[in-house]
Amino acid sequence: MRRRDLVARSSELGFVPSPQVRWLDPPELARTALKVALASVFTAYGDRREVQAALPGGLVEPVHRPEGDLWLDFVADLGDGFDATFSVATLLAQPDLKVARPGGGPDLALPRGHLLVMGGDEVYPAASARAYEHRTTGPYASALPAPARGTVLDATTEPTLLAIPGNHDWYDGLTAWLRVFTRGAAVGAWRTVQRRSYFAVHLAPGWWLLGLDSQLDEYIDEPQLDYFRTHVTAHLQPGDAVVVCTAEPAWAHAGDDPDGFNQLHFFEREVVRYRRVPGHADPQDTGARVRLWISGDSHHYSRYAQRAPAGATDVVGRPVQAVTCGLGGAYLGDTDHLPDHLDLPPAASRMRTKDAPTPYDRVGPTYPAQDVSRRWRRRVANPLSRWWAGRRNLGLLATAGIVQLVLVGSLAGLLGVLRPGSPALLRGPLGTVAEAALGLLAWVAVLLLAHLVVAAVLPRGRLARLVPATTGIALQLAAALVVLVATVAVPWPSWSPALTAAFVVPFVVALGALLGTEAFALLLLSRRDGVVAGWQMSGQAVTDHKGFVRLCLRTDGVLELYPLVVDTVCRAWDVEQGDGGLRAVPADGLPVVRLLEEPVVVAREGFGP
Repeated sequence: MRRRDLVARSSELGFVPSPQVRWLDPPELARTALKVALASVFTAYGDRREVQAALPGGLVEPVHRPEGDLWLDFVADLGDGFDATFSVATLLAQPDLKVARPGGGPDLALPRGHLLVMGGDEVYPAASARAYEHRTTGPYASALPAPARGTVLDATTEPTLLAIPGNHDWYDGLTAWLRVFTRGAAVGAWRTVQRRSYFAVHLAPGWWLLGLDSQLDEYIDEPQLDYFRTHVTAHLQPGDAVVVCTAEPAWAHAGDDPDGFNQLHFFEREVVRYRRVPGHADPQDTGARVRLWISGDSHHYSRYAQRAPAGATDVVGRPVQAVTCGLGGAYLGDTDHLPDHLDLPPAASRMRTKDAPTPYDRVGPTYPAQDVSRRWRRRVANPLSRWWAGRRNLGLLATAGIVQLVLVGSLAGLLGVLRPGSPALLRGPLGTVAEAALGLLAWVAVLLLAHLVVAAVLPRGRLARLVPATTGIALQLAAALVVLVATVAVPWPSWSPALTAAFVVPFVVALGALLGTEAFALLLLSRRDGVVAGWQMSGQAVTDHKGFVRLCLRTDGVLELYPLVVDTVCRAWDVEQGDGGLRAVPADGLPVVRLLEEPVVVAREGFGP
């Protein structure tokens, strides 16, 4: 059965399997925009993180600690459509996961993580109690039900669940997120243990795991800094290694925004690298270092590694790694915009106190590959593709038809094409109308070109920020002029005006929907960066191509990263009766999981200060 068939059994499943979010449907855009606006107002006048200072603090202790190697799973940007989210959850739940190695060779068998870290955006499109129930906790509890009575409870049968909030979790002021993840509840067999929206775990001697709540890119609040300084900074020892989970890969944005990495660099200096000692003016070097940054938010996989200093030898495991993996269930993102090289922190950063820039290089494969990403982005404007914006977002298609009807009617009146009281409704001849339309189109093109020239000369001015809006209006006007000429070209019978309108209006709406949507898709392709450019992939709502990172902290103190991807998620499901009730299972077995690159080694010791 398909997802829609499971919906009929939602009362037995305990949640409603949800469809993939269609981000370009105007009602969805409007709801999300309203949530963003309200969240911005909330963060300006109230910070839920400061309220959390009254909640119990202290280091977070996993429910169970395993003997031997410690396995962790990192998944981010989940809680979207059921097929993608539940496929990933099912893979995370497997006791041992069979994984194909790159380039062939014997498959790997990787055990389930003793800790599951959700790295932000645990639900889409916006947080609410019902959204978490249907899109996140319901599917995850079904994928790994609570242990049956008599089961020996340990780190394998009852893993620990940790989470940090992303921007979509903050859209209700973090209210629903706190209720789901900070009350000690269970999500199936996964047990939540944290009491705040950030956490610190002492994984093993010499290794720390920190989860940072950056609250819509705001400054790190003082209670959160106090928490980390008290429970982490004060206890760091020389040689300690730190893994930082953050809700946004700020390192990847540093190429375009010199201040993009400021928050994380500040956190690294204030919490990890230095401690302030009473009675001493200068901070004391802890001897600890961040060895791994890991994040979601961008819906792809990429990895940056610190460039080895000149003359460095035996560098395996010594570079700092910065990993992005936001493949937990949301639409697939692009990778072709990623810079090849970064300096962190950038020399142009406005931070008053900062370290000398450290060079980083993008290494290993991206997912999707950059050439594939470039090709896939263009599909949004291909009307013959199933990924066309109108086909993936039917609401956009309907809205474009209505907008075009209004524009065509206005242009017809402006150009004198309407003939009130006449059965034909439209005034000819076609040549005259086409000539007038071309003249108006020329004026539109000239004005748009002038705007683009001014924006190029003054790239930081207000006019430059209006280029997407101006381009979109010009494209919609061009589409409306084409629809108008095509409508005039049709030899409509000389019926009554009302009867003629009954045929003309649907014609305009239908043709306008196609051309107006295509004009909007061309606007998306015209942008290389920014929010509008991001719609090139979000508008396609790609369900396949998902994944997560499995990590292993060996008893010898070495951390290994296994980036795992699935090219095709499950879409056919069966149901089975378990101890906890009805649950869905893949009808055709688990999807093929493959290791994207050979395990990435992170040693405790890096290249030094």
